[in-house]
Amino acid sequence: MSAVVHPSAIVEAGAQLEDGVIVGPYCHIGQHVRLARGVELLSHVVVAGHTSIGADTRIFPFASIGHQPQDLKYHGEPSRLSIGERCQIRENVTVSPGTEGGGMETRIGSDCLLQTSSHVAHDCRIGNNVIIAAYVAIAGHCRIGDYVAFGGMCGVHQFVRIGAHAFVGAHSMIDADVIPYGMAVGNRARLAGLNLVGLKRRRFDREAIHGLRAAYRMIFSTEGTLQERVEDAATLFRDEPLVQDIVSFITSAKDRAICLPAHMQSEE
Repeated sequence: MSAVVHPSAIVEAGAQLEDGVIVGPYCHIGQHVRLARGVELLSHVVVAGHTSIGADTRIFPFASIGHQPQDLKYHGEPSRLSIGERCQIRENVTVSPGTEGGGMETRIGSDCLLQTSSHVAHDCRIGNNVIIAAYVAIAGHCRIGDYVAFGGMCGVHQFVRIGAHAFVGAHSMIDADVIPYGMAVGNRARLAGLNLVGLKRRRFDREAIHGLRAAYRMIFSTEGTLQERVEDAATLFRDEPLVQDIVSFITSAKDRAICLPAHMQSEE
């Protein structure tokens, strides 16, 4: 089935619409946009810039996708935005392309849900199966791992990393890196344990979760330094892939501090 475009929509010359694309009333699609098979724009959606959207993604009314970044250092460079397959992008969502200072591309993976009025800024890398709840704002250059879930009305500082399978509680402000499998809550957010509910829902092995809990208690205890405790966990849990994910995440930290439990504020 060829693309179906409502008479009131504007599709600029050069735009690529694959079979099965549906463009609803009053949408505007720019000349450098590519919509893969089965993409649906319900109505009043604007897709601009060098933007590609993966198969079967649905975008709801008044979303603004691919317009120039909200970054004063942007000077019109032909940066890109790539969105994966089967995403749900709800009303009033804004997503910005990359900039020269951040690799020229913003990427969102597949099977993501961006709820009402959420924002993904320039040069972010969002993994697969990420849930970004209503009114969440993710600043530029952030790295969000697979299966991360945000509660509503969160803010994420630029350059922050949030590891895979982490959970961020509603109304939180994240200004430090959140470990994989962790749970961060508050303003400014503190680590509040592991995302055990998420791990169980995704059917992680019971023994693997037990090992992860033991390593968490070791790493975020108060004996010695954080570096020493991470090194000890790397050795003691060398055969535990989930623990090694956390170890690698902490040891690779560069630009920002690690989000810590409240009792460890003195280590920041």
